[in-house]
Amino acid sequence: MAENPRHVPVLLEVAVRNLKLRRGGTYVDATLGFAGHASAIARALGPEGKLIGFDRDPEAFAFAKARLHELGEELGDAMPEVELHDVEFSQAVELLEPGSIDGLLADVGVSSMQLDEARRGFSFQAEGNLDMRMNPRQGVTAEQVVNQLGEKELADLIYEFGEERRSRRIARAIVRARPITTTAELARVVAGCAPPMKRERGRHVIHPATRTFQALRIYVNGELEELKALLESAPKLLKPGGRLVVISFHSLEDQLVKDAFREAAQAGNYEVLTRKPLTAEQDEMDRNPRARSAKLRAAEKLGTRDHG
Repeated sequence: MAENPRHVPVLLEVAVRNLKLRRGGTYVDATLGFAGHASAIARALGPEGKLIGFDRDPEAFAFAKARLHELGEELGDAMPEVELHDVEFSQAVELLEPGSIDGLLADVGVSSMQLDEARRGFSFQAEGNLDMRMNPRQGVTAEQVVNQLGEKELADLIYEFGEERRSRRIARAIVRARPITTTAELARVVAGCAPPMKRERGRHVIHPATRTFQALRIYVNGELEELKALLESAPKLLKPGGRLVVISFHSLEDQLVKDAFREAAQAGNYEVLTRKPLTAEQDEMDRNPRARSAKLRAAEKLGTRDHG
């Protein structure tokens, strides 16, 4: 099963190592995507194990389901049980038994599949409808947000979720340019009022619209609320000795994870395994530019594991 270079799972080896996979265990991939991480987990579990996956994006879910079916044909009797849910991972606490999970992985944020499809509206690099919904079956679109919110609300949103210092200037330009219906239109409006960012992340140049698009995507999909729900439910779902591994891609997510781990450790629920976030090596960043901003944090639920 060849790996498309555009769809390489980020920090795969580091994530698998920190999950501390054990044969026969039950593990959750909260963000299936292309099932890259899920496939690696499945290979390690054996027929006694169980893989549970979540993804609210119907296209990603269908792709992951097909890929895991293909993996099942490859592994035959060595394939673990697979249980998939096409819903957001905040619903995991309602669908899974408390204390039933040996490990939980979440690779949060937007996927390469979503960015690559111009019609989904996630990227400013191609013309597409301003949608940005991970689950296109529900919720408001980015187009509705851009064209219906007041200028102050829009500025606050861009500042809070995009960490964009020029949010007021950008919101004013957006309101003046309404109606805006495509990604290219929005990118032009933002670029027209905000100069390109200085060089960041090594040789990478930040496009003027990057933070605005990030802010809209996070708002439309309730991404921070989803992450908070996962962080709150994980201690209830994990067995003693179970691991939680979270890969995030911007400071808002990483700070939520860091704070949740610290608070849970202070309450005696977790041992934090990563005092500082783990990041990709240079060779991985060269192969997969998305890995540049990835940060991985891991924690283990305290208590005595039952080996019986």
